[in-house]
Amino acid sequence: MKHIQKLVDKYADKRKELKEAGDYEALAKLPRNSSPTRYRNYCKLTGRTRGYYRKFGLSRIMIRELAAQGMIPGLKKSSW
Repeated sequence: MKHIQKLVDKYADKRKELKEAGDYEALAKLPRNSSPTRYRNYCKLTGRTRGYYRKFGLSRIMIRELAAQGMIPGLKKSSW
């Protein structure tokens, strides 16, 4: 999770230089996880990748649970 973001940040400049030079062989030798397309957003509480809401940084399941408990300001689970 965080280690992929570190690799992306570490190799960003090098990847940019190699892409501009057109040196795709050297680019292929870099770690695969250094590519920004491999980074996924994860729920801060559970680590779940699917159903992730950027606004909250949480998965849909945790948003529902926390909303029902009244833990998220300005958000209320509806019921009728």
